[in-house]
Amino acid sequence: MKNTKMKELLQKLGTLMALAILVLIFCITMPDKFMKVGNFMNILKQASINCLIASGMLCALITAGIDLSVGSNCVLCTCTIGVMVQSGITNPFLLALCGLAVSTLAGFINGTLLTRLDLPHPFVSTMGMKNVLWGIALVITGSKSIGFTNQGVDALMWIGGSSIGTTYNADGTVNFPGIPVSFILVIIVFILFDIFLKKSALGRQIYCVGGNPEAARLSGIPSKNVLTFVYTLSGFMAGMAGIVSVGRLASANGNAGSTYDNDAIAACIVGGASFTGGKGTIWGTLIGALLMAVIRNGLNLAGAKNDVQYIVIGSVIILAVTIDVFRNKMEAKARKMAAQ
Repeated sequence: MKNTKMKELLQKLGTLMALAILVLIFCITMPDKFMKVGNFMNILKQASINCLIASGMLCALITAGIDLSVGSNCVLCTCTIGVMVQSGITNPFLLALCGLAVSTLAGFINGTLLTRLDLPHPFVSTMGMKNVLWGIALVITGSKSIGFTNQGVDALMWIGGSSIGTTYNADGTVNFPGIPVSFILVIIVFILFDIFLKKSALGRQIYCVGGNPEAARLSGIPSKNVLTFVYTLSGFMAGMAGIVSVGRLASANGNAGSTYDNDAIAACIVGGASFTGGKGTIWGTLIGALLMAVIRNGLNLAGAKNDVQYIVIGSVIILAVTIDVFRNKMEAKARKMAAQ
């Protein structure tokens, strides 16, 4: 147990060090653009959507699975809210409830397809659901963008677009831009996730199902029910991200969110999760998501085109997976030597 905690600590410190080095590089190369309080707050705001999606993705990865539908699920939530607003519904609680219900249902279907049809891997069900959800989002919006400005949904947009603690100078200019409400939400959610994964029986079962499926079966853990819950939770968190994106993007677009899946996976793997299951922490995922946000922010400020950003992000994902494979091999070798 002590060795496991030490490895988790070293993994977090390593990722945190990489984040600090990256921030330092951008501060040195672009001090007039990057090294500003407003830009740092903007990074937190940019990271919020990925953080929420990655929290659900983390649970799927811990069970040795994956959810490739989170991006389209997030978009569908936003588009559902957009269509409702377009039809004249402006009650923020009703809009949020319906958006979350749609995404949670999609996650439940993912889990049900995986566990009740005995599909070989969640890659199959979630890949298929990804295209289905994206298609539905395009159909209900007519493949058009729906704006939320001047629609009477300011209370809902406040979550993803506002900040708390903003101060102004005497001339009316902004002194401190304030902390994004969306990132405050992320911290609250991550604290709850940390308690859930570490302290609850279900949280421990999630780790057991991914780390040692046979031991989970012999222990009487209802693995199918656990997996169904995990993918339902992943859908719910994608819906939470969709609500944040209402204020962040101020529009609903069925063609948005093409990078959400990759960014969430990268955040989890960089943060210490593994495709082999049984590993990963919510705070490591937070550091990984911030790392991805800093990379995108720095590239945008440097004027890098989208194609260059795709190359860089893709390289980061490949590097993270390579490190994960190498780490698993080293741990397997260590276990073999210990057994001998």
